Amino acid sequence: METVDAIVVGAGHNGLVAANLLADAGWDVLVLEATDTPGGAVRTAEVTAPGFRNDLCSAFFPMSAASPIMRGLGLENHGLRWRHAPDVLAHVLPDNRCALLSRDVDRTAASVDRFSAGDGDAWQELFAQWQHLRDRLLDALFTPFPPVRPAVRLLRRTGTAEALRLARMLTLPVRRFSEERFSGAGARLLLAGNAAHSDLSVDNAGSAVFGWLLAMLAQDVGFPVPEGGAGELVSALVKRLGDRGSVQCGREVDEVLVAGGRAVGVRCADGDAIRARRAVLADVPAPALYGKLVAPEWLPARLLQDLNGFEWDSATVKVDWALSGPVPWTAHEAAGAGTVHLGCDEDGLAAFGAELGHGRVPRRPFLLLGQMTTADPTRSPEGTEAAWAYTHVPRGSVATPSALSRRAAAIEDSIERQAPGFRDRILARYVQGPAELAAHDPSLVGGAINGGTTAIHQQLFFRPVPSLGRADTPVDRLYLAGASAHPGGAVHGGPGANAARAALARNGIFGGGYATLIKAAHRAVYG
Repeated sequence: METVDAIVVGAGHNGLVAANLLADAGWDVLVLEATDTPGGAVRTAEVTAPGFRNDLCSAFFPMSAASPIMRGLGLENHGLRWRHAPDVLAHVLPDNRCALLSRDVDRTAASVDRFSAGDGDAWQELFAQWQHLRDRLLDALFTPFPPVRPAVRLLRRTGTAEALRLARMLTLPVRRFSEERFSGAGARLLLAGNAAHSDLSVDNAGSAVFGWLLAMLAQDVGFPVPEGGAGELVSALVKRLGDRGSVQCGREVDEVLVAGGRAVGVRCADGDAIRARRAVLADVPAPALYGKLVAPEWLPARLLQDLNGFEWDSATVKVDWALSGPVPWTAHEAAGAGTVHLGCDEDGLAAFGAELGHGRVPRRPFLLLGQMTTADPTRSPEGTEAAWAYTHVPRGSVATPSALSRRAAAIEDSIERQAPGFRDRILARYVQGPAELAAHDPSLVGGAINGGTTAIHQQLFFRPVPSLGRADTPVDRLYLAGASAHPGGAVHGGPGANAARAALARNGIFGGGYATLIKAAHRAVYG
């Protein structure tokens, strides 16, 4: 029987981050991936026309640029090069007015000030607050929950009054938060659109902090893209791992082997069993791990009961295009933005979220659109544009090819309204619905591109079920390394790093006492 120190199930970016950190500690690591290529939702392919490199899912990476975990890996030494569009983001209103977010804060302030005098100064103040909190806030975000030491450092930095204001922001809908600070639609839409970009309704309690975080990251580090495609980020992770670990694709894991309450290895779909001396880390959604890869008899009944309430995100419809030229925006400010939000004003965003929440296909879709050649000229031949757009629909609403075709047409209709002549520039298109997205990344169950991490009640210590939100599981030496664990989705490596740290702690610094502590914590939650 093949034996290694650690087995990582899934070669998504979190699995590869975990593998790198374990290899850095001298462990012998084997990464098993069910599909034919590593990367999960971070992949690039020529799916439209020759010479056009389209990102299949993830495309822009502000969290990667800000993440102390990803920065600490030094991926630039392994071929990764970041590129930026001239401007970060444009929100195009239905009447063709446009709010612009640039890495140049003065340029952003000038844009929002055109909607209402004084909003530019207010935006500058909001960004100054971010700069004051940035490093300590990011430390707290990427530390395993609860982040006691980073939280204490953050409190020292802010003082009690400011900390209470931040705590209040955690509870606010983004619409309320932005109305308290800005008079005009421009700044409010930059915040609300980024909350919707995070798949949260503008009227959801708690959506303010996500809109604020993404907007401030955009202002700070931009929305960078890897030169050559999102897949180059994965290539850099694989290159960094090198011969210190092995990545084997086309090897699906059917079962985590457990003996005496401890993970001891895995069994693959081909029947092969592989032993893990120290740990098994699973870069999969929580519902795929508990009760499927791990037999129910090894899990607390309360955990399985809680998982019945696990909420997946809405489904996604995405279209990639090969265009003969740039998108012909009526709002010319959008031409230089890598990311464009369009289709809805603030009330439209509220209606979009409400219709999804009631299981209805929104009448006016909110679109996220990427102009990839604008951000990275290597993505398509000179003078052309590799672009994509996606929107969300209720789960199960695009179960047939005709339904998927109608949703794709609605996406193109929305763009055509803001950019007349857009359809004339389409050389080729590639349409993905929930089934297609899940086919190239099984973690995107039902087209849920954030893996169930954007439901508010599954954030922080409620992720993935009411618990400590940690990578540790009720099975000793088994760790949840996927986006279901804290700190959730986006490409920042947090769940993978936390799982690796927990595995190293269990086998090193804390020894058996660490396992006793974790078991006590799970007993407190599950009885």
